[in-house]
Amino acid sequence: MKHKVIHVILCSIVVIVALVAIQNPFSNQYVETVKLNASMMVEAIEDPLYEAILEHANKVNIPAIDARMDRVWKAMPGYNGLEVDVEKSYDKMKESGTFNQSMLIFKDAKPEVHLSDLDPAPIYRGVSEKPMTAMLINVAWGNEYIPDMLQTLRQHQVYATFFLDGSWVKKNPQLAVMIKEEGHEIGSHAYSHPQMSKLSIEKIDEELEKTTEVIEATVDETPKWFAPPSGDYNQLVVDRAHAHGMHTIMWTVDTIDWKKPEVQSMVNRVVPKMEAGSMLLMHPTESSSQGLDAMIKGIKEKNLLIGTVSDLMSENRLPRNMEVDINGGSSSD
Repeated sequence: MKHKVIHVILCSIVVIVALVAIQNPFSNQYVETVKLNASMMVEAIEDPLYEAILEHANKVNIPAIDARMDRVWKAMPGYNGLEVDVEKSYDKMKESGTFNQSMLIFKDAKPEVHLSDLDPAPIYRGVSEKPMTAMLINVAWGNEYIPDMLQTLRQHQVYATFFLDGSWVKKNPQLAVMIKEEGHEIGSHAYSHPQMSKLSIEKIDEELEKTTEVIEATVDETPKWFAPPSGDYNQLVVDRAHAHGMHTIMWTVDTIDWKKPEVQSMVNRVVPKMEAGSMLLMHPTESSSQGLDAMIKGIKEKNLLIGTVSDLMSENRLPRNMEVDINGGSSSD
C-alpha cells in the first residue's frame, strides 16, 4: 500500500509539471528530466532491495534528541540522531542487487529544538547519550600550578575549558596566552570574583563586559561560556550573561580541591562519579595538579572522551558512537 501511494504521488507530480509545460514550451527538457527521475524513483521503490534497505533503516535509525529544560539539570543540549540514507545506500548496492549491511550509508538527523532555542538557564551537564565529559578549570589564583596542569593535559592530548577571572588575566597575560596557545577553550569567570547574586544589574554587566574586553584583548577570543564565581548566581545573572552572548555553566562533579583534599582520596571520590555528559570542576591547586593525571586516566578507562564545554554541548555525534555490528555503514557520523 505504501508503494502504491508513493507511486501515485510521483505520477501526480509529473502530470502537474506537464500541464505547466503546456503554458511554457521552453520547459520541455526540464519536464523530461522530472519524468525520468520520477520513473527511476518508482522503479527503485518497487525493487525488493530498496524495501530491504528501508526495512533495516526503520530498525536501526537513532532519533535525534531535542534540547530541553530538565527539572534537575536545567538546560540540556540536543544531540544528533543517526539514520540510514536510503537513496544513497540503494545507489551503492543496486549494482550487486543484494542487501549488504556493511554498505549502508548513514547521515545525521538534526534535533528540532536546540540549546539556543531554550530560555536562559544554567547548564550543569551534557546529554548522557554522548560518551564525553568536560573539564572546567576556574582560574583566579594558583599560578604556580598552571604550567604542570598544562603539561599533563598536553601529555594526554586533552583540551579543557579554562574560565578566567578578568583581573587575573590583566595581571597575568602571559599565562593566559600560554593557556590559549595550548589549544584550550577560554571562558569568563567574571572580573573580580564577586558574589554575583548580590550585584545590581549595572554591576553584573560591568563584571561581564570588563572580563570579555580583557580576554579579547589578551587572547583574541570572545568567551561564550560563563562560570559564576563560587557557583553563585540567580536568574538575573543568567539573563545578563545570556544578553552578553554567554551561557551560564555550572558543574556535575566537584573536586572541591580548594579544601586541599588528599590527592588519592580526591581521585577515588571523583572518578566513579564521572559519567557520559558530566562536567568536572577544578582549580589550579596542588591537589588537582597532582591528581590530574590519575583523574584523566580514570575517566578514559571508563571509555569516556574528555573535551571542552563546546565539545560537550555540540550536537554533533561522536564518530565512535556508530556501532557497525548494530547499524552497519560506510560513512562516519
